[in-house]
Amino acid sequence: MSTEPENTTQAYLNGSWKPLSECQVPVNTHALQYGTGCFEGIRGYWDGATINLLFLREHFERLSRNASLLLMGCPAVAEMCEIAIQTVRRNAPRQNIYLRPMVYKRGTGLGPVLLNVPDGFMCYMLALDNYFSSAQGLNVCVSSWTRLSDNSIPTRTKATGGYLNSALAKSEAIANGYDEAIFLNDRGQVCEGSAENIFIVRDGVLTTPDRTADILEGITRRAIFQLAKDQGLAICERAIGRTELYIADEIFLVGTGCQVMHVRSVDRRTIGDGNRGVLTARVQQAYEDAVYARNSAYRSWLTKV
Repeated sequence: MSTEPENTTQAYLNGSWKPLSECQVPVNTHALQYGTGCFEGIRGYWDGATINLLFLREHFERLSRNASLLLMGCPAVAEMCEIAIQTVRRNAPRQNIYLRPMVYKRGTGLGPVLLNVPDGFMCYMLALDNYFSSAQGLNVCVSSWTRLSDNSIPTRTKATGGYLNSALAKSEAIANGYDEAIFLNDRGQVCEGSAENIFIVRDGVLTTPDRTADILEGITRRAIFQLAKDQGLAICERAIGRTELYIADEIFLVGTGCQVMHVRSVDRRTIGDGNRGVLTARVQQAYEDAVYARNSAYRSWLTKV
C-alpha cells in the first residue's frame, strides 16, 4: 500500500468511490457535532496470496443491529459485505489490513435528536499489523474513569460518541506510563479495556465479565469462547472484582485490533511471573492459526478476497 494512503486509497462514501482524502463531510454534519454514529472494525489477514477478512458477515450483522438500536438506517448486510470486499479489491493490499465501516447521521440540522435525520454510510481501509507495540506484555492500570453505563450510551453499539469515554481512560493511562486502561463499571466491577474485552485465568478457568457488565459484546470475545471450548479449556462468564485482577494467574485482552495480548502487570502488580501464561499462549496460538487460515476447522470465519 502507498505511503500516502489518503491520496491513493479508494474509499466508499454514500454511494460513491473516491480517494480517501476526498471523502469529506460538512463541518455541521450531525455526527461530527453530536457523535451520532456507530462503526465496526474488521481485520484482513494477508496469507501471501489473498486477504482473509475475519468475521465479515458477523461484523455487518452487528452493525445493522446496532444502527437500528440507535435509530439509524444502513444498507442491507449483504450490500455492506460487498462494499467491504470491493474496498479490498480496489486497493489490492499485500499486507494485513483493517476496514472501518461506519453508519452516521449525515444531516446538518441543529439539535441532538436522532429522528428524521438522514443517515450515511462509509467504508475505508488502512494498513494494520500490531495494535500494541509491546510484545512483552502490557502494563495496565485500573482507570479513574468509570465505564459508560448501558443506560447512558449503549456500550454494545460501538457508538462513536461513547468513545470519548475510552479516549479519556487510555489517555490517562498513557500519561501515567501505562499501555492501557481497564474500566470498572458503575457497580465497581471489572468491565473491559478502552477497546478490548478482558479475560482472567484463575485455577485453570478462563473468566470474563458477563454481557450485563456494560461490555461490548465482542466478536473476538465470542471467538475465544469457541477456541477455548475446542481446546478443552473451562470458561466462565461472571462479575469480576477489581482485586481479582491483582491475584489472577494470567490476564489477556482480546479484540479485533489487539487480537490476543497478555497483560504483564496491573497497577504495577506483576501478574504471574510477568510472562505470557500457558493458557494465554494456547489461546493466542489457536487464534493466530485460525485467522491466518492455518486451521481448516475455522475456515468459515474467513472471507477470501
